[in-house]
Amino acid sequence: MRSDVKPDRRSRDNARVTITDLSQALSLTKGTVSRALNGYPDISETTRIRVIRAAQAMGYRPMSQAQAIKTGRSCSLGLVIELSEHDAHAPFLAEFLAGLTQAASAEGWTLTIATSESEGDTLRIMRDLILHRKADGFILPRVLWDDPRIAFLDRENAPYICYGRSKNHADTSYFDALSEKSMAEAVTWLAQLGHERIAYIGSASHYAYSHLRRDGYRAGLIQEGLDFDPALMIEEVLDPEEAAKATRQLLAMEQPPTAILCATDTLARGVYDVAHALDLKIGSDLSIIGYDGSPEAQAMWPRLATFAVDNRKAGAALGAMLMARVRDLNAPLQQDLIAAEFRPGGSTGRPDKTSEELAHHVIRLSADTIRND
Repeated sequence: MRSDVKPDRRSRDNARVTITDLSQALSLTKGTVSRALNGYPDISETTRIRVIRAAQAMGYRPMSQAQAIKTGRSCSLGLVIELSEHDAHAPFLAEFLAGLTQAASAEGWTLTIATSESEGDTLRIMRDLILHRKADGFILPRVLWDDPRIAFLDRENAPYICYGRSKNHADTSYFDALSEKSMAEAVTWLAQLGHERIAYIGSASHYAYSHLRRDGYRAGLIQEGLDFDPALMIEEVLDPEEAAKATRQLLAMEQPPTAILCATDTLARGVYDVAHALDLKIGSDLSIIGYDGSPEAQAMWPRLATFAVDNRKAGAALGAMLMARVRDLNAPLQQDLIAAEFRPGGSTGRPDKTSEELAHHVIRLSADTIRND
């Protein structure tokens, strides 16, 4: 949809364009223009988009302080990033922010980003942003299973949208990828290649996604008629070093897995390190699948098979959902789910070794290492 208003001399000369200028250019009342710019639900979507595009074309910029006084809104989305997270929200953050910023800018909104050092610090910053009207609502990335941010914002009656599903997600608005479905599909992929002993390395259980991906792994085993062996599932793993330790534990079993499914690409890196150290050929001696579609997955050799989520698209969707929620606090909950895209790689294939043969290989290599030492 193109704007029916062309930039005039005021926008080129950087003189301030007013609502009066917009109303005259669009042949609408000032009240209609103002309500359209502020997202009031009594204004049609067609009119709202027409006004916003005209405002962009003419270079209109609201006086945020005056607007906040009139509407009680700052037209700003809040995002607090907790730096104490083990990976500081990598690898998705850059693309996520690009999509979120783009969505906000298209509506004439801004994005207020703050960083915190702890859970308590996060809640304090949110409280300050609400108190000083610097954010109308919040995007909650990396949702926790029991998320204190949700409880806090509910008490404050502040709008928010979750990027993920918490334990009580039925009562929240959220956008999320069906990572549990991806994990089940990964098991099916490996089973169809001939793998019967499939292990799972999961992340910390305080993350909501950890529960979903673990459940997906177990559902996939049931679907493929494979027995669940608790020894093949190791959770609470946060980084490649811990994943490497978990991999050595799995491969030291009398019947080790011929394939390992990882909750994240980052954990898969630790599996790669051990496979290389044990002279195992990835994709034949040992198959590996990750989740995230991260740049590091593309850099691994052989390339890691993984599930990718379009985080730019997710950021844009979350921004649009939050702006809609701020405009109409009484609207029904919005809960959107998308599927992750499977990206095959050289890290999977038909097993060249049985579980028993793999065990003998690991024992033999370990004995050789001891003799050489």
